[in-house]
Parts: sequence; C-alpha cells; structure tokens
Amino acid sequence: MGSLYSEYGTVARPRPRDADTLLDLVGLADKADAKIRTLSGGQRRRLDVAVGIVGRPEVLFLDEPTAGLDPDARRGFHELIHALVDEEETTVLLTTHDLGEAERLADRVVILAGGRIVADATADALADTLGRETQVRWSLDGHVHVHATHAATRFVRDLLNGPEGSRIGGLEVRRPSLEDSYLALVDSALEASITTEEAA
Repeated sequence: MGSLYSEYGTVARPRPRDADTLLDLVGLADKADAKIRTLSGGQRRRLDVAVGIVGRPEVLFLDEPTAGLDPDARRGFHELIHALVDEEETTVLLTTHDLGEAERLADRVVILAGGRIVADATADALADTLGRETQVRWSLDGHVHVHATHAATRFVRDLLNGPEGSRIGGLEVRRPSLEDSYLALVDSALEASITTEEAA
C-alpha cells in the first residue's frame, strides 16, 4: 500500500510512512508478523486507520473509526488524531455518533438531521447560540450549591475571591455538552419539518 504514495513524497512530507513506525502509531507493533485473519475486530479497525494514513494524507476521511475499539485503544486513536492535526496539519473529516468523541476531537461540528445540515459551528458556539447556561457546582461547609449562569468565568472568579472563597471545595463547572446541543437542534429541526409538512 505504501508504495502507491512514494512518487508523491516531498522533503517536507515524505511518503510513505515507515511500516514499523506506522504499526507502532496505531498500537499494532506486536502484530507486525500476524496474518490479518487472526486479528480481533478492534485490531482490524486499527489496521484500517494505518492503511488510511500510510501515505501521509493532507485530508483524511474517517467514518466511525473507533467503533469496536476498547477504551485504551480509543484514547490512543484520539491522541493519534490530535498529532496528525497539530503536527502534520492534516485536515480530518470524521463522522461519528459518539458525541463525546466529537466534542473531544472536533474544531468544528456539523450536525445533520433528516439529511440536512442544521448546525455548523464549534461545540461551544452551538451551546451559546441555544442560550444554554453553564452550571457551577461547589460545596461550602458540607452543603452543595448549584448556580446556572451565562458568565461562568466571572461567577467563579467572584466566588473564589469572596469572603468564603478559601472554604469552597469540590468546584465543578459544567458547560452544556455537545449532546445537549445536538438533541435540542435535532428536535427543533424535526419540529420545523413536521410544521412544514402540515402546512403543505
């Protein structure tokens, strides 16, 4: 597979990747001499990723790449994607139903509902456009307090600089998740679609 890319290599972007380095990158170094039919489902998914990046692509399309991976392999895959984007400036287009994964990996999120794009922004911007508040939770003298706010940074700063700031523990700031945004946007899109169909 790698030989297909050798004529496209440059000094800045040598192609293909060294096979041993590539297998190490995807966590299959110990399977270098194994036949593909002997690999587990998760190991085959990792091999698929290796095949996808052997030629050092400038644009990489991934469809549900972590399906079937155990948590350790999934974390390793996320680190690999960050390295491809940060160190090699690879553009990655990833489709996933795992919204936590999308939130961890994506600079930009496109949400589809009914075959149409209903949102295209960062995860934070999606939460902001929906007007969702951030929850701040903390404990003070054995009591748990929760406050919802649109200005979490300012609220936490004031809280910690206040007269009881030194006694505050268990501070947690929870912004609306991508899942919260996704559900709200898809529900809204479906409602709009139903209303349009009824009007027609």
